[in-house]
Amino acid sequence: MSCYISELDVSLNEAEEGELTNRGFKKINIDLNKGSGGNFIYLWYKNGSEAITKVQVSFNDEMADGLTKACYTKIDKDLNAGAGGSPLYLWFFKGSGEFDTPIVDISVTTDAANEAEKFASGWQRVACDLNRGAGGNWIHLWLKREKQTYICDVDATDSYGSDMDLFQNGYIRVDEDTNRGAGGAYVFIWYRQTTDPEKALENLQVSITEDQYLEYQQQNYQSVDVDLNKGTGGNKVILWYKKRSNPIKAIGLLVNQDAVKEYPEAGIKLIMGNLNAGNKGNVEHLYFYQ
Repeated sequence: MSCYISELDVSLNEAEEGELTNRGFKKINIDLNKGSGGNFIYLWYKNGSEAITKVQVSFNDEMADGLTKACYTKIDKDLNAGAGGSPLYLWFFKGSGEFDTPIVDISVTTDAANEAEKFASGWQRVACDLNRGAGGNWIHLWLKREKQTYICDVDATDSYGSDMDLFQNGYIRVDEDTNRGAGGAYVFIWYRQTTDPEKALENLQVSITEDQYLEYQQQNYQSVDVDLNKGTGGNKVILWYKKRSNPIKAIGLLVNQDAVKEYPEAGIKLIMGNLNAGNKGNVEHLYFYQ
């Protein structure tokens, strides 16, 4: 089939735009630096028979290391070029394992008001703001897969040592630090996807207080054994999950507070506990969609 997204690239100037056009790439006509004052940067894609199955973002060298070791392909063009924000790079992977589902379409949003509609139409959001640290619009990349997928496993890390193993075992990293702006360790949530709803998780919760910890424990939730607030001096924040019943299709982190009202109105479940509770970092919420 030629309907898959099989190649991705980025242009930083008009000369690169012309080159990619000549190579048969299609342009998504949304500036990935919109509102930040940097270069006009565009994402390009090509359709083909060999599908891209995973897309990740890195904003530091340690994040990139695990991707390199797991044989992801890096697009070596800074998505914040000229804007002064975090050095951002896109990576992609073509897999054929149990946890790989082909990507058939790709899109970009620049406004929180459009995000709820994308979820309802079956799109999955890449967590990292592509204007991260640069100001400007909140820019997010969206993926649509060949089949409906569900979240079947979650994990978390507070260091980079196991990144390669997690990538190789089919996990996708939620590419935003749960400690953003708070100091402490770089903590990331990870998940795997399945096309089988019988293997899916049914619920997620976050405990911020000791009472909540005991409550979810008593309700037979299973915990992820990493403090999402590690090293910040804030509350101990733990991610909990349950299997079966009403399967979860997507999870992610919400940093843009302008979208807090939009998400619940569209049926997206927003866990209102702040993942940076007890410290001065960015207000962050975990969301999931069923």
